[in-house]
This record gives sequence, C-alpha cells and structure tokens, in this order.
Amino acid sequence: MGNNFTITVVAQNEKTANANINLAIAEIRRIETLLTTYKNDSQTNLINDNAGIQPVKVDQEVFNLIERCIAISKITQGAFDISYGSIDKSLWNFDKAMTKLPDAGTALKMVHLIDYRNIILDKENTTIFLKKEGMRIGFGGIGKGYAAEMAKQLLIKHNVKSGIINASGDLSAWGFQPNGKKWTIGVADPESPAAAFSFMEISNKAVATSGNYEKFVTINGKKYSHTIDPKTGLPITGIKSVTIITSNAEFADAMATPIAVMGIKAGLYLIDQIPDLYCIIIDDNNKIYTSKNINLK
Repeated sequence: MGNNFTITVVAQNEKTANANINLAIAEIRRIETLLTTYKNDSQTNLINDNAGIQPVKVDQEVFNLIERCIAISKITQGAFDISYGSIDKSLWNFDKAMTKLPDAGTALKMVHLIDYRNIILDKENTTIFLKKEGMRIGFGGIGKGYAAEMAKQLLIKHNVKSGIINASGDLSAWGFQPNGKKWTIGVADPESPAAAFSFMEISNKAVATSGNYEKFVTINGKKYSHTIDPKTGLPITGIKSVTIITSNAEFADAMATPIAVMGIKAGLYLIDQIPDLYCIIIDDNNKIYTSKNINLK
C-alpha cells in the first residue's frame, strides 16, 4: 500500500506468532489488490474508468467502505472526500521536481470534479457510479486504517488476544503486553517524527496521525503539506499535525485529514460532538490543542 506495516502479536511461541503475522500480511495484501489505483483491473480503477459512462458492480465489501466514506464526507462537510483522485497526481505530485505552486485559478478549475455527492450508490445492485467524466476516487485517506482494522479483526477471530497493527503511524492496538500492562504509544513530534513529544497508554484503541512532515515540498523556503483542501485544491496551512484516538483504525485514519482541513476550532468542535473520538492538534507555532477528556503525559 506504499507504506510500511509493522505487525506485533503476543503468542505462546514463535511458530504460532509467525503464522498469525502471515495471516495479517495476507489480509493487508488482499485489501491492497482490491483498492489500489496502481493495478488496471482493481475495482477502484474500474469505477474510475467508467466515470460518466456507467455504474460498476463491486464487491459488497468495497460498496460498504464507499458508503462509510460518504457518511464521513457528510459529517465533515466535504473536508474528507474520496473523489479527490481527480486532482491527485496531475496537480500535486510532491516530488523534488516540483519547484512552484500551481496557481489558485488552475487548482480551483480542477476541484470542480471533487464532490462526494456525485458518487452514486445503488444498494440493490451493489454498483458505484461516478456522475461526471474525469472524476476519480482513491482510498489514500482511509485505506491504511481500513487494512489495519481488518487485519486486527482477522487476528482476533484466530484467538490472538493482543497485538498491534501499525500502518506507518496509523495503528490499532488490542489486549495487553505480556506483562499485563497496556501498550505505550508515542505521539510523533512534527519537528522530529522519529521522536515522540508525548505518550499514551492504550488498549483496544486506534491512533492515527496526519502531519505535514510525512509528505511535503519546500518552495521558496516554505513547507507545503500533502494535505489538500478539496474546496480550493491547495495545501492547508497553520497545522503541523493532527492525531486522532478512537476505537476503530479505519475511522481514526479517515478523520485525521479532514480535521486538519477544517482547522483547529471547527475540527475540535466536531470531535467533541462524536462519542469515543479524541484529538491532539499541533499548530505551526508548536502550540498543542486537545479535545475534551485528553490527558497528555
């Protein structure tokens, strides 16, 4: 999935542990095949290739995931939108070849294709239809978390009582360490992502972080994050990182980016309306904001 996955399981012996880790790897690969845009015959690409032409029949699993994506788009007022794919590579590639920003007018012209309301779901026939030609969907904002959650659920079904699935910082932890203590999770410091500025002890929780240190370009000495505002087509500014804590890795992953897009005040207001959802935001001046009921150590 273009990311490092680290899988940790607690088991009686190494043989059992390795067998369980291999189950998780196979599940992550299965999901990658289903959702990737890098394989011509993936269901995602079939949907995209038929944009503006005809509905595409998909697996129930893919249909349900897209349905949940649209629900998240609604609660974030479009700050999360899987139809961002139409601007993804053509406008922003975030590599060293990029030396200037696209102009605001060009960006604005391209975002007209981003609109989750133009993703038409037919529940009866399990089909997905993108209404406008040129529309594209992508699961970059939710796929890692979905894979981590599915791998965790599979391991629980195979009686793995505790472990961690870490998808490049989007992680799901369940059960306890062999010493009976909760898992200790570090919250990345945006200035030096390999270090942590704070720690949390968690069990049966998922943590996802979206930060401008993960993927960015520096133009004229200013850092531009890979997090794009779907309404403008331009990178967000003012926030270095957003960390989400909740019970489900898919939901944690999906909420990290839109909170950054919405901004500190609106983002925290939304988080506080949703049960069992918590958030830590670091702004460009290293000021820390948290939702209710978070106690950092």
